[in-house]
This record gives sequence, structure tokens and C-alpha cells, in this order.
Amino acid sequence: MKAQAVGIALLLTAASVFAQQQTKDGASQVIALVQAAEADLRLGRNPEALARLQQAVVLARGAAPSLVPTVENSLGNAYLASGRAADAERTLRFAIEGARRSNVQLTASALNNLGNALAAQGKFADAAAAYREAIHTDKAISARASANLARVLMDDGRNGEAASVLSALDAQARALEPSQEKASVLISIGRLYARLANSGAKPAAGQSGRRAHAALQDALAVAESIDDGRSKAYALGYLGELYEQAQRTDEALQMTQRAIVAAQQADAPDILYRWQWQAGRLHKAQARNEQAILSYQHAISTLAAVRPDLAARSMRTSFRESIGPVYSELADLLLQQSDGDRKYLLEARNTMELLKGAELQDYFQDDCVAELKARTAGIDQLAPRTAALYPIILNDRVELLLTLPDGIKRFTTRVDAARLTNEIRAFRLRLERRTTHQYYPHARQLYDWLIRPIAAELEKYQVETLVIVPDGALSTIPLAALHDGERFLVARYALATTPGLTLTDPRPIGRTRAQMLLNGLSESVQGFPPLPHVAEELQGIQQLYGGTVLQNKAFTIPNMEKGLEATPYTIVHIASHAQFNRDIDKTFLLTFEDKLSMGRLEQFLGLSKFRTEAVELLTLSACETAAGDDRAALGLAGLAIKAGARSALATLWVVNDPAAAAMVSHFYRDLQSPGASKASALRQAQLKLLEDPRYRHPNYWSAFLLIGNWL
Repeated sequence: MKAQAVGIALLLTAASVFAQQQTKDGASQVIALVQAAEADLRLGRNPEALARLQQAVVLARGAAPSLVPTVENSLGNAYLASGRAADAERTLRFAIEGARRSNVQLTASALNNLGNALAAQGKFADAAAAYREAIHTDKAISARASANLARVLMDDGRNGEAASVLSALDAQARALEPSQEKASVLISIGRLYARLANSGAKPAAGQSGRRAHAALQDALAVAESIDDGRSKAYALGYLGELYEQAQRTDEALQMTQRAIVAAQQADAPDILYRWQWQAGRLHKAQARNEQAILSYQHAISTLAAVRPDLAARSMRTSFRESIGPVYSELADLLLQQSDGDRKYLLEARNTMELLKGAELQDYFQDDCVAELKARTAGIDQLAPRTAALYPIILNDRVELLLTLPDGIKRFTTRVDAARLTNEIRAFRLRLERRTTHQYYPHARQLYDWLIRPIAAELEKYQVETLVIVPDGALSTIPLAALHDGERFLVARYALATTPGLTLTDPRPIGRTRAQMLLNGLSESVQGFPPLPHVAEELQGIQQLYGGTVLQNKAFTIPNMEKGLEATPYTIVHIASHAQFNRDIDKTFLLTFEDKLSMGRLEQFLGLSKFRTEAVELLTLSACETAAGDDRAALGLAGLAIKAGARSALATLWVVNDPAAAAMVSHFYRDLQSPGASKASALRQAQLKLLEDPRYRHPNYWSAFLLIGNWL
């Protein structure tokens, strides 16, 4: 069924493109582009949809001006689906301005969409105003806009006003003729009353719960009367959710199983995974763990087909918050079932690997993760004296899965996620204050929770290199700066970070004479401060390795592109400002004349007709990731994957300029030693700074992370 639905959407895309190519009528071409873009959006191909709609806007302005507001309305929705709420707001305001003159219904539609864009940015009062105007502009869209208004009022904490809107909407919806729109509005009413019931807001929680149940039952009846499978699946599933919240587990499971059948019959995987997940929770509540595991596994399998589209719809919450619990709850169940059985431990780790890969694909908005997995088998067996630490942060504890050359072992730390996250945030904040040692108690506490439980095993196996796969907030801190009361962790082990064991190719790489491309900015450009020690940094590396230097005015995107096409550089070093933002579109490396996006960097460094071997090492010596922003840290964690490099050396925050130059110089010098791994070279460089009285504070040396292949 899924293949049939995808095929239909693809046929729609092909037909629309064919119509566009065959007609000389500008208006028809515009309409064809819009239809093709809508098909792309249904397939989760947001970049393609945006490209078509941007083309349609240009074409409409020249050949069919009357269609410009229509295209802008669609473009605004595409921006919103891609998580670009500010761009959506700007475009939808243009659409409203153009539509007001001639098209009342389009104006109302754009106003409703504008409300969605404003709500996604947390501008609740402005969103409410847009929804209210949409309600008064057109009767056809009134019910939908009223439901959105009630939702945003609740988001803004105005539950009393929301209850009044809902009461009026309830009466309005019941007067509608049976239709998909009526079923949809009744489902929204049911969900919103359920929110009121859970909040304890007036009207009384019990009354709101009864109204929620009645609205969903009415939606179910409408859906069955018009044979609308999607609405039926939603109504049954949300009724199951109401029973679940009331702890009426048997009735909840009965409704949920009916919802699963309805979603399967409607070929609606974007709905199906919800109820498979819900069935997993309900089986777990009944202590039927094997059935629960199976239901969760079905949900994750279903998610694989629809994840890109779902991620785009969850703009106000991170991927981990909105969809991640499906994976972590399954991992939790598997760990509880393990009882020392390595099969369950591996299944739990593999489940979290799926989550990590999905998070990165959501962040980068492309298939770079899948492409990497196709090229590497991941880490099956570690080299002697190497271990991999795989923390899994659960609500009530942290599970530490330690992979050693002879297999995997499990250790548990009893600290809840909230307390651990608070400790991580405090540690990171204080590490950035190099004039104090306030970081120290947090460095000790985190060591006790994360490393002390496995310390005896590390000593037993004489581990020298510790590969860490950070989970959640752990990706925002350097574990090198953890402290056991005597020494920093880096004094004991060479450390490397990887976003996932299946996302790293651990094979040793035959070392040849390194070919270096050195890039950097010492001057102030585009409002960023100068980095005066960059010239010294680049000169020192060139003396060691030779290579080409692009500095200041020579460090431009065209020059970098030409250099990478002409020479198979194995190491690319960039000494310039770089920022990793929670929004991939705002993540960049600074060149002299422009900002280099991750997408452009991938084009330069990735495998292509110009390059048959991946770049061995990409170094960014002046990048930063906002403290406390786990999503922004995904960009840094996936840097090597996105750039098509085997390894990346980068910083969590901007390090003191002379310290960064010294650190990088030590690293490259140590990397020349026969048999030195990148992880050991980084460790030696960090230890040299630690021994220097000027740079003992971990702020100077711990920000450097080696990401990806550590050999």
C-alpha cells in the first residue's frame, strides 16, 4: 500500500512537470509547478518543493500576476513545512497583501497559514489576531481557523478564552454537513478539550473530558458515514489515548487496535506509527513486555517511511522531543529485559543508533547519513586497548553500554535525566569562564556518574583510547575535562567522539604524504572580530606539511572550490569563525566575502568526479556551538558526515586565539609521529597545553573534539 501511495504521488509530480514543459501558457506553467511542489511536500521532498515554488513565483510575476498571491501562499506553507517559520511569515504577509484586493477566500487561507507561522515562532498574540481575522473574512475557513485559535490561546496560557472559543466552535461544527472537514474539526475539538481536561482548567476537568469523548465519537460517526479512513483512524486512536490517560487500559487497547487497522486500510503510515507506539505503551502498562517490544518495533519500522515529513511538522519541538521517545522507550524496554543477555543490549544500542541517524538526517534535511551507512559497516569489533562508551539517557537513570574488544557490558547510574542535564548545563557554562575554577565540582560529579562505574573495566583491559557516543545534552560538553579528583580524563585516555557506531568507518587508513589546503581569516570581515594569530597558525602548519594557503582576501568560496577540484587534498584546515546553529540554514563557516554553508562544504569535499577518496581530516579551529542547545550540537557532531570527511577536529566554543594556534600546532606535529593516531595526537596536544601555566584551565584545551575516525 505504501508503495502504491508513493507511486501515485510520483505520478502526480511527473504529470505536473510534463504539463509545465508542454504548455507555453504562463499561467498553466505556474499551476503545474504548484501541483508538483505539493506532490513533493507529500513525499517529504521539501527542498524540491521550495525550488519549484520559488521558480513559480518568478514566473507568475512575469506571466500571470494574478496567481502571485496563490503561489506565495503555497510557498509560505512550504517554508513552514521546512521549519523556516520566519521566511513563511514574510512570504505569507506578501500573499495576504496581494489577495486582499481580489480573493476573499485566499486571503482567509493565507491569514490562517500566517497564524500557523506566527505560532511556530511563539508569537501567540499575533497568531491569535491572524486567526481571528481569518474567521471573520471567510465562513468556509472559519471552523479551521477557530480550532487553531483555541490551540494558540492554550499555548499562551489563556485557557478560559480557549474554552469559550471551543464552545462556540463545537456548536458550529455540529451544524456542518457530514464531510472530511467536519470530521477533522471534531477531532481537533476533541483533542483540545482533552488538553483542557489535563490542565485542570475551567470548565471542570471532568466536563472537558466528557466533551472530548463526545467530539471524538461524533468524528468517528462522521468518518464512518462518509467512508473516510484517515479520519476514522485519528478518531479511534485519540479515543484510545483518552482511555489511556484515564488508565482504562483494556478499553484503550481495544480502540488503539481498531485505529491501527483503520490506518493500515487507509494506507496512512503517518498516522499508523502513532497507534503502534500507543499500543506499545499500553502493552507495557499491562506488563506484556514482549508484545510491547513488538509494537514499538513496528512503530519504528513505520516511522522510517514518513520521518522526514513528520520532522518538518514538529517545528516547535525538537525531533528528539516529538518523535525520539518511540526509540528511547523501546531501548528502555530492551534493557529491562536484558538480564545480562547481550542480544538485548545490542538491540537496545541498535535502536538508539536508529534515533541518532534520524536526528542527524532531520538536522541536515538530506540523506547524507543513509549515504554514509551504505559505504561503511560501522564498528563491529574494536582494536585492542580501545573501548566505546555508549551512554543512554533515560528518564530515571543513565545506562552505560561499554563495548570492549571481547563484547558489550552494561552499567547503570541512578540519576534522572533532569538532574543529569542540569549538571551538564552547569558544567558547560562554567567551563567557558576561564578566570574561575567553578567547573570543578561539576567535572567531579559527571565523572562519578559516567566514568567511575566503568573505570575498573577500562583498567582491566588496559584501555588507551576511549570512543564516546554522546547522548542528548552530553554532545554539548567535552568529556576530556571530567575529573576523578586526581587527574582530568584526558590524562588517562585518548578520546574521540562519534555521533554513532554505525556512522563511523573505523578502518585504519594507509598514511601517505599529507596534502594540505590551509584556509584562514586573520582580518575582521562581515562584522566578525579579527583572529590575529591565524597567520602564525597557518604558517606553522605549512612549515610542517607544506601545502596551499588561502588567507584573508584569497580565502573565498570560488578559490576554495578551484583548489579542491584541482588537487586531492587529504587535510583541509580552516582557521575562521564558524557557527553551529539549531537551524541548519544558519550554520556556516566564514570566508572573506561570504558565509559557506554546510551544503556547499559538502559539495566541495564530498566524493565526486573530482574526488574519489574522502578527505582524511577537516579541521575548524575557531567554531562555536551555543551552550545548552542540543540541536545545534548535532551540526558539530555530524560535521564529518556532512562534509564527507573521515574525521573532523573542531571546537565547542571559540578558544583564546594564541591557545588555539598552539594547540593546533602541537596536534599536527604529534600527528607526524610514526604510528600516531589522530586521537593520540589530540591527547598529546591537550596535555602540552595542560602543562603550560598559561593554559592549564580546561577552557583553553578541552573545547577541541575529534569527531569520526580516530585512527
